Amino acid sequence: MPFVREPLLNSVPIKDLRPTQMTVGMREVDFMRQRWRERADKSGAEFLGRHLIPAVVGPKDRHYIIDHHHLCRALHEEGVKDVAVTVVAKLNKLEREAFWVVLDNRGWMHPFDREGRRRGYEDLPKSIADVEDDPFRSLAGELRRAGGFAKDTTPFSEFLWADFLRRRIKRKRVEEDFTRALKKALALAKSPDADYLPGWCGAAAHD
Repeated sequence: MPFVREPLLNSVPIKDLRPTQMTVGMREVDFMRQRWRERADKSGAEFLGRHLIPAVVGPKDRHYIIDHHHLCRALHEEGVKDVAVTVVAKLNKLEREAFWVVLDNRGWMHPFDREGRRRGYEDLPKSIADVEDDPFRSLAGELRRAGGFAKDTTPFSEFLWADFLRRRIKRKRVEEDFTRALKKALALAKSPDADYLPGWCGAAAHD
């Protein structure tokens, strides 16, 4: 019978969690804050138990989260102090540069800023409270909820969609007329230009 390793679970203060991405969509965060408020009193513990935060233990035994950044930021904004973390890898013996190389090559980090530019590892924020808002990440999240594309297991798939939209819709429109920007995003999402993106739901091409 094969041995199955049980996940390592820890309760970690949110303020001590280290992000592995530079941005979130604050509209997404606000959406999750509302979901939390609806559940906090009656089923908050159950909700947190179903949303374990995957993390890698890195140098100085710090927990680097590799998913659920939006949820962590939302809980932090709502005053939640601790979350349950599931450790997917222990890389605390690695030197810092080697640690970042491993994360990068395993698709466990996304070091791109709110302009879509790749930055150095040293530019990653030190806490979930310091991640910046990328309005195109919010647009991508709303686009998925509106049926513009399907949920996909590709790492950082929403960020790929955000980058696609960033190149085709002006930031000013997203910030000042989100509804209009979403309407344009829905049209773009169905176009052949987006057929390389994860979860594309456009019409299939015919020979």
